Amino acid sequence: MTIIDDLRALETEALAAVEAASTSEALEATRVGYLGKKGSLTAILRGLGALSHEERPEVGRVSNEVRTAVESALEAKKAALDGAAREGRIAAEAVDVTLPGRRWPVGRQHVLHEIVDEIVEIFAGLGYQIAEGPEIELDYYNFTALNHPPDHPARALQDTFYVRDLSGDRAVVEGESDVLLRTHTSPVQVHVMEAQKPPIYVLAPGKVYRRDVADPSHLPQFTQIEGLVVDEGITFGDLKGTLEHFVHQMFGPERRVRLRPHFFPFTEPSAEVDVSCAICGGEGCRSCGGEGWLEILGCGMVDPNVFGHVGIDPERYTGFAFGMGAERIAGLKYGVPDLRLFVEGDTRFMHQF
Repeated sequence: MTIIDDLRALETEALAAVEAASTSEALEATRVGYLGKKGSLTAILRGLGALSHEERPEVGRVSNEVRTAVESALEAKKAALDGAAREGRIAAEAVDVTLPGRRWPVGRQHVLHEIVDEIVEIFAGLGYQIAEGPEIELDYYNFTALNHPPDHPARALQDTFYVRDLSGDRAVVEGESDVLLRTHTSPVQVHVMEAQKPPIYVLAPGKVYRRDVADPSHLPQFTQIEGLVVDEGITFGDLKGTLEHFVHQMFGPERRVRLRPHFFPFTEPSAEVDVSCAICGGEGCRSCGGEGWLEILGCGMVDPNVFGHVGIDPERYTGFAFGMGAERIAGLKYGVPDLRLFVEGDTRFMHQF
């Protein structure tokens, strides 16, 4: 067999191998096996130097034809495999527009926001207006105008977040700054009474801050809702009736209300309000500590000294104020024993609501 016969046989073999390749990897292996540095065709062509001058032209022509045929077959096969792969990807990624869409989970309000909205709706139904104020307050509005004496424990550094002094040169120590994060939303009431003359019926929801360690019943940041009424002829009976209406709307008409004497600097007389335990109906159980009652808020008649700071005549006008924590109301309403659960962000807990 001559070298030309070897070349033609190799051509037939190579073309068959190219046709049989079913993947790009197999096709590349075929190319290397025949046209690579150590390929079959390359090995034959290395023997051209031993041919006579008369044989070389014909063998060179045939070898070029074989190489060209194999390269053309490789290119055509590669194009076919690439096209098939592309069609496969298109088919796999195709979107059937006739299929129903995937429904994404829909978010909703946080349960604390829902509680605040519910409280606001109850008092809006009684004619209250919503008032807002700054979360960074002056000591005057947070304490002084609310009848807190200079030595009141609430002013202490361990209870209040004081803000760096205005020069920014140093952190403040107790008593050296009159700027702080409000500890209640009562300052909003002072701003309202400064800007508006009676009659006043306002509700002030908002975030407040205290130096409390987070535990089942305390949070360093929480949402407080405070109410203020100032008008002629307002009595403690009006306060009691208002809070009973709120309790029945929020917790149900079967819940009973109890007021216990207490002390707050800006109200006199003052009281803490309890509701009967929903689990035992007031008989006493583990949930209420055997008392039959659960505390929900503080309240009282506005102290005349507070009116003196805002220019309201205490001889003509009287009023009452009350304050509650949204987290505590939510905990009592839904039976949640640990207030930290409301702010930890565990979606498994939040989905219950």
